[in-house]
Amino acid sequence: MIRIFIDADACPVKDEIYKVAGRHKLTTYVVSNSWMRLPQSLLIEQVVVDAGFDAADDWIAENAGEGDIVITSDIPLADRSLKKGSVVMGPTGKAFDERSIGMSLAMRDLNAHLRQTGEISGYNAAFSKKDRSQFLNNLETAIQKLKKR
Repeated sequence: MIRIFIDADACPVKDEIYKVAGRHKLTTYVVSNSWMRLPQSLLIEQVVVDAGFDAADDWIAENAGEGDIVITSDIPLADRSLKKGSVVMGPTGKAFDERSIGMSLAMRDLNAHLRQTGEISGYNAAFSKKDRSQFLNNLETAIQKLKKR
């Protein structure tokens, strides 16, 4: 049974995930550090973890596994989830896989270093309609592939 795990604190596509998961009747775990309003559904389970550093990531990494889908923009969590056999994608629809995760981790570390030294300032591109559309397409594709296994 495919399950979806959302690293929910800053996820901009939660509503889209609920709709797609509902259409496919998939259990969805919404993991966050604080309570949030969710649609009423037997398929959506809220998991509120301690406010500790990476507590939501740790819960997802411990509970997601082979054949599950993890939605996160956290690259170390993506790496941990891939190692357990999960399908991982970011909220823009970018898929993480064994070939791309090493470069993603390296770029994350490089950008953190450049921010610390003042070479660059923190900047996140605005979330666009194109990102939302790409996410929906990639989520649907991932579900269809997992169903064929």
